[in-house]
Amino acid sequence: MSRIEGISFLGVNVTPRTNWCFLLVRDAEGRTGLGECTLSNHEALLEAAVAALAARVAGQDWRARNRLARVLPHAPGGLVSQTVLSAFEQALWDLAGQADGQPIHAMLGGAFRDPVPLYANINRGASPRSPEGFRAAALRAQGAGFAAMKLAPFDPFVWEDATGPEARAAYAEGLARIAAVREAIGPEVELMVDAHWRFSAGGAAALIRDVAEFRLHWLECPVAEANHAEIRRLRGMANDRGMRLAGAESLCGLAAYRALIEAGGYDVLMPDIKHCGGHAEMLRIAALAQTAGVELAPHNPTGPICHAHSLHACAAIPNAGRLEVQFGETERFFTLVAGGESLRFRDGAGALPPGPGLGVALEEAEAAATPWQPMPVPWLDPRLG
Repeated sequence: MSRIEGISFLGVNVTPRTNWCFLLVRDAEGRTGLGECTLSNHEALLEAAVAALAARVAGQDWRARNRLARVLPHAPGGLVSQTVLSAFEQALWDLAGQADGQPIHAMLGGAFRDPVPLYANINRGASPRSPEGFRAAALRAQGAGFAAMKLAPFDPFVWEDATGPEARAAYAEGLARIAAVREAIGPEVELMVDAHWRFSAGGAAALIRDVAEFRLHWLECPVAEANHAEIRRLRGMANDRGMRLAGAESLCGLAAYRALIEAGGYDVLMPDIKHCGGHAEMLRIAALAQTAGVELAPHNPTGPICHAHSLHACAAIPNAGRLEVQFGETERFFTLVAGGESLRFRDGAGALPPGPGLGVALEEAEAAATPWQPMPVPWLDPRLG
């Protein structure tokens, strides 16, 4: 009785600036498999794509995962379709684990590590977004046991606007935010900076020179992802100054990552299980990256279902480093799921969820009580994605 009875979308508002989106697959025996499809400011499109998927796969055998959840990077729906497909693939793994009585990481071949090392993304927990606000957020993360953390300090800078005094001031403020965090946490904590594709190639080169004094562990996404030649050049500049270059969080499918790996673009790849095609595709990406000596540090700054899936994936990937977590955004990260206490961060690490399948279940009534809301002010400038 492994027939798909229905697929539904559940969008949840959790803060004034954040919605999380989930995909639920129900089978004929009453099980529910969970995936996460959060993609900020695209909730209505996600919901429509889930409805189309539901009509296409209703009544089919969910064990036919390879056929039902094939990655199609050329799909005309782009990242929205790929994110829904990735969530569907996640949910099918959850169903398989529940049916077979095994956790997902066991079905992926077994865990290399438990717990999984984490780093704290302090970006949404920083309020106000001043150097002092970032400093306070960093100290909270350090006090919680994190030995690595990341900030995205350069809003509202976008390089196309960089001729004006406002952009120059935003850049200077970004450097001040980094300086405040580094001074607060000391030299031993790994510090990463996410540039969110805000820079031109020339501006990114200047950025690398300017942040070298802060001894970054990595600089992330300095320029548009398709600019392979410049990414490789910037990687060399960063490496010469003792830091890694990281990126590729919003790509889907092995072919997209192959091009970056072969171009020598990044030291650290950051596939997101919400976008890259799910568990199986992440394993393929990791294996190809390993042949080139490239690390994986999966992108994971959203909700608890993505986090639980990412824990299973990172446990089973030999070249996985620290997994990202959104630190200090909302307590609902732990209360929105049954079994959420198992997801709590302890000494900068995340234990694998116990139990079969994903190991946690969505509190559906609580989630449905706060439906997703349109965001009048997007977290990122729309030009950045």
